[in-house]
Amino acid sequence: MSLRKVNISILIVAVVIFLLVLHHNFLGLSDFLKRELSDSNSLGLQPIDFIPVVPQRLADEGTDKEISVVIAASDERLGGAIAAMNSIYRHTRSNVVFHIVTLNDTVDHLRLWLSNTALKNLRYRILDFDPRVLEGKVQLDPQKADTLKPLTFARFYLPSLVPHAEKAIYVDDDIIVQDDILELYNTPLKPGHAAAFSDDCDSTTNKVAVRGAGNQYNYIGFLDYKKETIRKLAMKANTCSFNPGVFVANLTEWKLQNITKQLEKWMALNVAEEIYSRTLAGSITTPPLLIVFYKQHSSIDPMWNVRHLGSSAGKRYSPQFVKAAKLLHWNGHFKPWGRTASYAEVWEKWYVPDPTGKFSLIRRHSEAYEAK
Repeated sequence: MSLRKVNISILIVAVVIFLLVLHHNFLGLSDFLKRELSDSNSLGLQPIDFIPVVPQRLADEGTDKEISVVIAASDERLGGAIAAMNSIYRHTRSNVVFHIVTLNDTVDHLRLWLSNTALKNLRYRILDFDPRVLEGKVQLDPQKADTLKPLTFARFYLPSLVPHAEKAIYVDDDIIVQDDILELYNTPLKPGHAAAFSDDCDSTTNKVAVRGAGNQYNYIGFLDYKKETIRKLAMKANTCSFNPGVFVANLTEWKLQNITKQLEKWMALNVAEEIYSRTLAGSITTPPLLIVFYKQHSSIDPMWNVRHLGSSAGKRYSPQFVKAAKLLHWNGHFKPWGRTASYAEVWEKWYVPDPTGKFSLIRRHSEAYEAK
């Protein structure tokens, strides 16, 4: 009888231990699900990878304030994003976290490139962008290649990409940074302004004629002023435009003003009424931004977006000016990873070869040896 009581006691203790372990695991799973749900959103921007540890050099210096940098990374241009991130990382001691927006079929390639090269210490977060968010908002036009590239619209959804940040920097993948990104991050924004851009009429760009760009320095170059919808906005056609390839965003203001919804509204209206200029030479992401931010944006230092390096294969700036630039931007058709590009040797210093061999630079034979 006493032996039976002992067996029952042992069984009860075992059951209690099992229940305690089960309860502990359930709490851990609950916390995990909460973290996953807090990072997901209705746009399908799902976090895939994140390295959260602050490097010791930053912790020692007390510079652990997080600087969010958003960049899109498509598979065919992945080398550009890699070089851009490397140049930012090598020029700062700040706690930069890269929020890399890509498509699902690029994730494994990107992760291998980051983890098997000198970039393995980067802090990053990979986000899978769902193109279905653009349904009804983009009119597919074979004459405008970027209408078929959903990642070019990722900049419209910054609060969803970095939901917990108050401020963020967006950069295109065809840039190189030559100074501390902290300076750009500290760009002062006027009260009520959700973003700061570099105007197309600033002193570094207005002296450079861009072949085939027409009036792409003012609003009439991007919007169709024959359309009543545009005329009703009472925006002056000669207003200086701005370049959306590099900008600083106040995400608190962005959310308060519902900027994303405003941009989507004008995208949908273009599908219905074709309000963008028919001679549009630049990116179709620019027109809705020009409307929403008309006389409601701050300015960044022009040296933080020295652009048009990709407008032709010729060298339009002096070597001294290129060296002094804080950010070089190869917007245009001639990309620095392509066969013909200006100042490709400057860009190539920050390029990290693809360990998988899938991405390779296109170079003329003689140029390849000259670059080495």
